[in-house]
Amino acid sequence: MLAWVNERLRAQFGKIEELRTGAAYCQFMDMLFPSSVPMTHVKFCTNSEHEYIQNFKILQAAFKEVKADKIIPIDKLVKGDFQDNFEFLQWFKKFFDTNYDDYDASAARDGARMGYGKTNLQAIQQKFEPLTTASAAHSTLSSSMALESITKAQRAISIIK
Repeated sequence: MLAWVNERLRAQFGKIEELRTGAAYCQFMDMLFPSSVPMTHVKFCTNSEHEYIQNFKILQAAFKEVKADKIIPIDKLVKGDFQDNFEFLQWFKKFFDTNYDDYDASAARDGARMGYGKTNLQAIQQKFEPLTTASAAHSTLSSSMALESITKAQRAISIIK
């Protein structure tokens, strides 16, 4: 369970008891329901029990906002007892799994292709090939005209000398 927390949050919790700060749950709620938790008010790195309590009050308010019918046993959790924290984590994991939706990028764009890929790159090259050829021809013509003008100017200068 702790590995799940650390992986999801990119955290470094060493023991279940460390979840007593409530900060991890606040971040999970923000992940599930963006903006349901005022993240700037969450104390992420604290050793103060009164700040743990504040974090859990923030979490409780977020539960109320999203109509999650769960009373958080704040007094038990902030004490750091393994069993209480483990049971709450188990409940929260189920809550998370029930409410978390993976973002399916392909489905969101109705399966439309994205990126060039081989097929799309060939189509783009074919589309722009006439323009590239015309541009190169124009460039060659312009270069030869410029070279001819420079040559005439050099001849004129040598005559003057």
